[in-house]
Amino acid sequence: MDRNSLIGLGIIAVILGTWLWFNGPSKEQIARNKVVKDSIEAVRKQEDQKEAERLMAEAKKKDTVKVVVALNDSTKAALKTDAYKDLSVSAEGKEELFTIENDLVKATVLNKGAQICKVELKKYSRPGQNAPLTLFEKDSTNFSLKLNAYDRSRILSTDSFYFKTVSQTANAITLRLATSNEKSYIDYTYSITSGEYMVNCDIRFVGMEKIITQTEDQLQLQWRMLLPSQEKYISKEQKAASIHFKQSINDPDDINPLKDEEKSISEADIKWVCFKQQYFNSTIVADEVFLKAGSLVKQSLRDKSTTAVKGMFAELGVPYAHKPDEKFSFKFYFGPNDYKTMQKYGNDLEKIIPTGWSVFSYINKWLVIPLFDALNNMNMGIVILILTLIIKIVLLPIAYKTYLSGARMRVLKPELDVINAKFSDKADAMKKQQEQMALYRKAGVSPLSGCIPLLLQFPILIALFAFIPSAIQLRQHGFLWADDLSTYDSIWTFGQVPFISWAYGDHISLFAMMMFVSTLIYTYMNQNLMPQQNTQMPGMKFMMYFMPVIFLAVMNDYAAGLSWYYFLANMFTFLQNWIMKKVISDESLRVKIEANMKKPVTKSTFQKRLEDIARQKQTSLKK
Repeated sequence: MDRNSLIGLGIIAVILGTWLWFNGPSKEQIARNKVVKDSIEAVRKQEDQKEAERLMAEAKKKDTVKVVVALNDSTKAALKTDAYKDLSVSAEGKEELFTIENDLVKATVLNKGAQICKVELKKYSRPGQNAPLTLFEKDSTNFSLKLNAYDRSRILSTDSFYFKTVSQTANAITLRLATSNEKSYIDYTYSITSGEYMVNCDIRFVGMEKIITQTEDQLQLQWRMLLPSQEKYISKEQKAASIHFKQSINDPDDINPLKDEEKSISEADIKWVCFKQQYFNSTIVADEVFLKAGSLVKQSLRDKSTTAVKGMFAELGVPYAHKPDEKFSFKFYFGPNDYKTMQKYGNDLEKIIPTGWSVFSYINKWLVIPLFDALNNMNMGIVILILTLIIKIVLLPIAYKTYLSGARMRVLKPELDVINAKFSDKADAMKKQQEQMALYRKAGVSPLSGCIPLLLQFPILIALFAFIPSAIQLRQHGFLWADDLSTYDSIWTFGQVPFISWAYGDHISLFAMMMFVSTLIYTYMNQNLMPQQNTQMPGMKFMMYFMPVIFLAVMNDYAAGLSWYYFLANMFTFLQNWIMKKVISDESLRVKIEANMKKPVTKSTFQKRLEDIARQKQTSLKK
């Protein structure tokens, strides 16, 4: 910058300073501005006070007493007293944690709201960890009682207040919500006994009839929880977790685990509400009942979360009779989804466990669950082998008759080939069927007998399909290369591949692959055992080979324990068929069949009716 530029900037600065000095405010103007500023500040303080009062009025209408506004300490205290009245003495405090525990459960109680904020199950752990399994933590749960107080002028929530310790032992604690009157308070008592998953809770109301609105006959208990992931695959947890509840006059009901849904419960009072996870649950059970009025349950999915499974909420009615001293009692179940454990507590709690539909469930209740519990010290892969052996022994007489019928059909193949050649024209299909049925009657063979074992095994397959993936007895129990039989065993995870990942998955389950191959072999052997099916129902052959492919796509993402059972069932079938083939010779069967064919045939009423229908159809086709 040259000298002329510097001189120019200096002149401009002198002119600007001179202008500001001549045009600046005088002393009188400065004093006047100060008065105006003070007046504005006073008005602003008045407006802040009015705004605080307005917010407080709105808060009361909206059932809340939380007002966030910059006020001095004395104003805050006055507002707090006005908002909480008798309970203002408990509105401030310091958070403290207390624990009660037994040999199974450790529960942490927070003094703010006197709520159980954390539960640990000592006999279980998360995959890859040795620490006790944490069922839920402080940041993922809230439990509170809503108090409609002072003639409905406000609703107070217990989770806004600090409770004081009245008494505490290793397995029990009593916390008190104090008021300005020593004769008015609310006590929460939690206790747990040895060897139990139930935590008892009593809420005692003493001298609260003047605080709680006289026209209210119930209080609202609210419980919300964000279920944390506990297992290896959160996608499996999300499909299994759901809310279950039981009303006093109905069987337990639930919310579809694949939906965001809210249900109002108005048909009857509620006995219990359960926040169910894949292998554990948190359930609240009333000693008597929760009132139905205003009660609801709600769940929300967390599809994209890697740590949270679902959000759950329950609002339940607690009866209140405005007595000087009254108590409401209930319990929490914090524990595994174990059938026998939950069954001993009654109230149909065990029905949250999927054992299968209707009569199919008895297979699990009377056979599978007792066997799993009796042999729980053994490797569960061996237990499934024993289960398969028991089922095969029970079905052996039927399997023998089925094989015998199939062998007879195989011996009759020459006669069947003659009939097929004689009536090769499609127009003679009805006559061919009549001839075949006549041959079966003479030989004493039933072509439908091969379906009997399938029909008998079908309920077993359905029952195990429902129960095995949720069987806590299999959780974290490995076998061979599978580290957990309750979920799929992946020997190769290849990632996302278009269409393949959608139809088959992103991995290969070796147990599922073994089940698939053995089923194909079984299908091939069954086709050879009963060759008449290939000629009578050509489309059935394709379906018999196509179904294992569909089953593979399902089982690849299913519990390895179930695939292991199906594989064993196929292998035992191969073994028993091989033994029967050695015992039952085709020559001896041929002799018996020829002897039967020489005997006079007696037709049953049902057979006569079928033949009459066939003749009528044949006559109508000719016309």
